[in-house]
Amino acid sequence: MFQTSRWKRLKLATSLAVSVLALSSALTSQAKAAGKTITAVMHSDLRLLDPIITTAYIQRDYGYMVYDTLLATDANFKIQPQMAEWKVSDDKLTYTFTLRDGLKWHDGTPVTAEDCVASLKRWGKRDGMGQKLMDFTASIDVIDAKSFALKLKEPYGLVLETIGKPSSVVPFMMPKRVAETPADQAITDQTGSGPFKFVKAEFQPGVKAVFEKNTDYVPRKEPPSWTSGGKVVKVDRVEWVTMPDAQTAVNALQSGDIDFMENLPYDMLPVLEANTDIKIEVLNKLGYQTLGRMNFTLPPFDNVKVRRAAFLALNQKDVLDALVGNPKYQKVCGAVFVCGTPLEMDVGAETLVKGDGMAAAKKALAESGYDGTPIAIMAPGDVTTLRAQPIVAAQLLREAGFKVDLQATDWQTVVSRRASQKPVKEGGWNMFFTNWVGADVVNPVVNASLNGRGKNGGWFGWAEDAKMEQLRDAYARATSPDEQKKLATEIQKENYEQVLYIPLGQYLLPSGWRKSLNGLLDGPATPIFWNIDKSE
Repeated sequence: MFQTSRWKRLKLATSLAVSVLALSSALTSQAKAAGKTITAVMHSDLRLLDPIITTAYIQRDYGYMVYDTLLATDANFKIQPQMAEWKVSDDKLTYTFTLRDGLKWHDGTPVTAEDCVASLKRWGKRDGMGQKLMDFTASIDVIDAKSFALKLKEPYGLVLETIGKPSSVVPFMMPKRVAETPADQAITDQTGSGPFKFVKAEFQPGVKAVFEKNTDYVPRKEPPSWTSGGKVVKVDRVEWVTMPDAQTAVNALQSGDIDFMENLPYDMLPVLEANTDIKIEVLNKLGYQTLGRMNFTLPPFDNVKVRRAAFLALNQKDVLDALVGNPKYQKVCGAVFVCGTPLEMDVGAETLVKGDGMAAAKKALAESGYDGTPIAIMAPGDVTTLRAQPIVAAQLLREAGFKVDLQATDWQTVVSRRASQKPVKEGGWNMFFTNWVGADVVNPVVNASLNGRGKNGGWFGWAEDAKMEQLRDAYARATSPDEQKKLATEIQKENYEQVLYIPLGQYLLPSGWRKSLNGLLDGPATPIFWNIDKSE
């Protein structure tokens, strides 16, 4: 009996030991399989998986993970080869692009010139700068499997700068079958050729987006600089987790539950600065321009007099104080093309920067014929850099005499809803607020808010302004800095007179990460996740 019981106990102990060893081995194998993982809280939740159909930065950031570009911009604002090299004909009318070796889609098939031509054509229907390039383009033709030619109707000096632009909307390359999706429909195939692969099976909108290292990706040999150079992935996996509450995200960063937080709340910086395990830095040194945009297709902002009244009611200081509240990170600036650039000027922006336009706003509104139509303003509460603007604007517009319907929502709903041209009662809108990185507004061609094409290719809000389009065309043809500055001045005047959009100031945005991360790159399209390594 004793012998039998002892034997049973021995068998049980042995069985438990084997189970523990097996479990330990399984966990170790899983850990090895997972490898190095960066867990990041981005500025917004990711829902839409098409970086061409929208200018939203979370889609741009997603695009840089999954796709690649023909050209890229380095830290000296110089265009560099990325997927392709180029040659320009003596008459400046033909640009020939040749793909480098080793380019493959995530499904293993080679990237071809046909793919790139189809991608450029789809992108050229969506992006403002791309549209302008297509206006000057006679044809884009495939030469062979690795080469294609872009032929111009007349010389155009911004060809390379357009194809190599670092921010929204970036001309990401896609397989031909995907790029043939109509430009007004979102793609459903996430096959790219970039440094990461999107793990669709683990995608949970509102919860998590997962990317794995593309082991077949062949980086360039040059050192990384902004979006150019070698995109060397040093981790196995990147997870974007959604934490709409800033305090929750900050706590997770401090405890080490996440590695990176893109947008640090200004009011929590002192606490984070005291944590020696966390590094705080502004990665986008050009900063952001925050702005208001109206819907030109619906009353009451289809009336320029009403738009002017709203413009006069708003001011930058109130917005920046609510949004940032720290002089170190904010700047009142009436320049449409941002301060600190060759096109900096303050013409037309006097009330915005002085904050003394309310009396004029009340008078202008009374004379405009405004009938009391409520202004439906979309107010996202889940993005720290977009919460304050709608609230401050609503208060100022009410003071001027407007009726305001401030509609609480989230940013991804704004991204989807702002594409609607339906009446407000059917899901439309009158006003929303957003932010551009400095690189997206530095000249009249890249600045999508100045697009005057209306419903025929215009940016959300669909401003129709033939004079603006003529001025932008003239700027695109201008060859001297003096001529460009003169035209930019006229464009800024036209913007403020017709109120295509309202710049509401500039700000810098600090990011924070655990010091276990190293190799983070700066630039106008940050954060980018290649070149980052993580220590154990």
